[in-house]
Amino acid sequence: MSTTPHREPGELFGPRATLFADVLSIGLATTLTCLPLITAPAALSTACAVLRGAANHEPTTAGRYFALLRQRLRPGDLAAGALALAATLLVIADLALAGAGLPGARLFATAATALTAVALTVALRACARPESLTDWRAALRAAATDTARDPAGSALVLLAVATAALCAWMMLPLALLTPGPLALALAGVARRRETAGTKGLKDGT
Repeated sequence: MSTTPHREPGELFGPRATLFADVLSIGLATTLTCLPLITAPAALSTACAVLRGAANHEPTTAGRYFALLRQRLRPGDLAAGALALAATLLVIADLALAGAGLPGARLFATAATALTAVALTVALRACARPESLTDWRAALRAAATDTARDPAGSALVLLAVATAALCAWMMLPLALLTPGPLALALAGVARRRETAGTKGLKDGT
């Protein structure tokens, strides 16, 4: 990826267009890696790590994505994937029961939706944390703190998920590419949080 702010002589696309193309290629790579389902957390975490490196002018390519991914898929990564899959199936089952017309179903569905939104936000913010590359428990703890202390960032995460889902619903082939922009949004929210924290420390001193 070009690190210069302007287009070089003979270059067809500027650095922003190049980054956009890289994001789409990483999105496709992430989708393919997510197909076994239990690999989804590691796949999304790796995508966030690669895109987070763009701020330091590191390559944001599918090649670097797979190179970093080869270091993942440890037992902890697969356990995180199994837990995420089990939680997803539980939510689907609960919402199906709520839709069956049982007493108190509307209240239960509302509560289940709210809890699911919070859990999803924490899980996605954990994927964007650098700790997720080595320690999922530490990443989840930090993500839970970020979710509670940064409601605006959490809203941005849910908005990014809703946008990705809407794009996939409007045009099904886009579903193959949406993990890339979603990972970019997650990395951006995480960097926003880190920048705000650094600014707060400077202001405090």
